[in-house]
Amino acid sequence: MPDLSRMRNDYTAGRLTEEDLAPTWVEQFDRWFGDVVAAGIPEPNAVVVATADADGAPDARVVLMKGYDEVGFIFGTSYASAKGAQLAANPRATLVFPWHALQRQVRVSGRVERIGDAASDGLWDPRPRGAQLAAVASVQSTVVDSREELVERLRLLDEQTADGPVPRPEIWGGYRVLPERVEFWQGGKDRLHDRLRFVRDDEEGGGWIVQRLAP
Repeated sequence: MPDLSRMRNDYTAGRLTEEDLAPTWVEQFDRWFGDVVAAGIPEPNAVVVATADADGAPDARVVLMKGYDEVGFIFGTSYASAKGAQLAANPRATLVFPWHALQRQVRVSGRVERIGDAASDGLWDPRPRGAQLAAVASVQSTVVDSREELVERLRLLDEQTADGPVPRPEIWGGYRVLPERVEFWQGGKDRLHDRLRFVRDDEEGGGWIVQRLAP
């Protein structure tokens, strides 16, 4: 087994100063997301979604972000999934964008809301037919006897919907994470990382303040 205590890379890609920071978190995210796409990093919109149940037990998984703006970040999933049940009981989440290749990460924390039927249709319709079939045939996070059972469900559904589109099931839709904190992390030499965080300041009418955090 390799010596994990010595397994590390030095971070020398750059700095993130207050002078470099965009005026708003969404403009800064635009900049960094553009850098990730331009660098050709696979799955640039992959994001860790961390949730907790009613008892505070944490959980996390990777999903694909399907949209963002100044209001928040959107992803789609089954409302009947584990994360759907957790968000129903405790509608808060943290997102982590792990852009290791650029020695960066972005962390977002805030409340979560459903986005509604029309917006959810907008997420569902562009999905490949195979992904739509799988989302309907598989009740996400439930226990199944075998993979063959899922394959057979998908085959039957494919036959049943062969003459038309796969309708979006009511239990599938989108969530929006409404940021209260957005942290931009740039790896630094000798682990002296740059961490600049936008924090919503409700006392200032919902404006934002910027804080530098110790690494």
